[in-house]
Amino acid sequence: MTVSQSLIPIIICWAVIGGLGASLLLPSMQSLIHGNFSGPMQRRAYALVGASAAIAAAVGPLLGGFITTYLSWRVAFFGEVVIIAIVLFGSRRVKEVPYTGEKGVDVVGAILSALGMGGLVVGILVWEEGGGAVGALISVGIVALGSLVWWLKRRKREGKPALLDVGLFASKYFRLGVSSQTCQQIALGGMMIALPIYLQMVLEYNALEAGLSLAPLSLTMFAVALLAGKKAGDRSPSKIIRTGFLLLVFGIAVLIPIVPRAHSGWALVGPLLIAGAGLGLLVSQLNNYTLAPIEEERVSEAAAVNSAGGSFGLSFGLAFAGAIMLATLSLVFTHKANSSDVLSPREQSQVADKLEHNAEVLTNTDLEQLLKGKTQAVKDEILRINTDARPIALQIALIVPLLVGLLGLANGFRMTRLADPKPSAAAEQLLAG
Repeated sequence: MTVSQSLIPIIICWAVIGGLGASLLLPSMQSLIHGNFSGPMQRRAYALVGASAAIAAAVGPLLGGFITTYLSWRVAFFGEVVIIAIVLFGSRRVKEVPYTGEKGVDVVGAILSALGMGGLVVGILVWEEGGGAVGALISVGIVALGSLVWWLKRRKREGKPALLDVGLFASKYFRLGVSSQTCQQIALGGMMIALPIYLQMVLEYNALEAGLSLAPLSLTMFAVALLAGKKAGDRSPSKIIRTGFLLLVFGIAVLIPIVPRAHSGWALVGPLLIAGAGLGLLVSQLNNYTLAPIEEERVSEAAAVNSAGGSFGLSFGLAFAGAIMLATLSLVFTHKANSSDVLSPREQSQVADKLEHNAEVLTNTDLEQLLKGKTQAVKDEILRINTDARPIALQIALIVPLLVGLLGLANGFRMTRLADPKPSAAAEQLLAG
């Protein structure tokens, strides 16, 4: 179901504020791991952090579903304040890692970065809501990202502080790691928008039931991430990453044909277990693969880029898969309505006009309420069209994480052609001492 147009500015502001907090927290956390651990312990620490994220993915839908169903969605925001307070209280026990790099601020680079990633994601969100500024926003995003690349190269040539050092991307390990992290997050975001809508709008589950149905994905992701972090040993991280993407792709590929045939969440358990295992393997290895070879003085910067790629990937996956789903629903519904022998030309025109301005994924129960006053034949026809169109839209939406998973798998094969990354010289010296 789409969000009211009037709520979009509020949601965007909330997302920006939350994104700023996450963009500061995640790089700092990864930098602390890099500075406090080395060798096998560093790999385990990265895996445990990944497993912690998997715990959040497991508990979030269940706890959020319970709160939404039996209390109020407002309680969830209060819970976030409590969690943040606990984190701030415990932060005093964290050993600080001193920053030794330049302390200049690249204001222009920061603005271009925000305009670039924000323009793309917000443009897709506006498209999903039927906005008219889609092309302008996406164009702003593309131009800003292109300008950011030019600006960063210029700052490096002039020896001035930049938002990030483009020299980081000279490392094949870093390029492959960041791009794989982004692919993993796009795939996860795409699944996490398509599957809850399927469960709540097609099977008419409440938020708690939808969360329970998605538990096989998140719980398996957590268990596998934890196990892989402990048991990986000297196994090749590139091969583990390749296997993770392979399992993710296979799970989604099995899931797509099940969508129109499933009558309960139980039908999704097998594919979700497979995809969750793949995500768990990726979570356990990608951070370490990307950051382990980075020298100590550049790790904060590298961690920031890595986290930004993941955050952007998750946002993009959620927005893009949702937009694709609603666009497909509108097209399929309109096509079936125009081909109907039951609906009059006037009714067909009304359907097309409503979908053009505000496509919605509705349960049949909700749709019946909107069709009060219509003849029974018209009600039955529109319900039939809605029942046929929704699974197709959801299948198309799941193609987004499938294709991105295939891109990640291609990255995995490229990784295996390289020697496994070695810890940085600073980390090796620390381990020897």
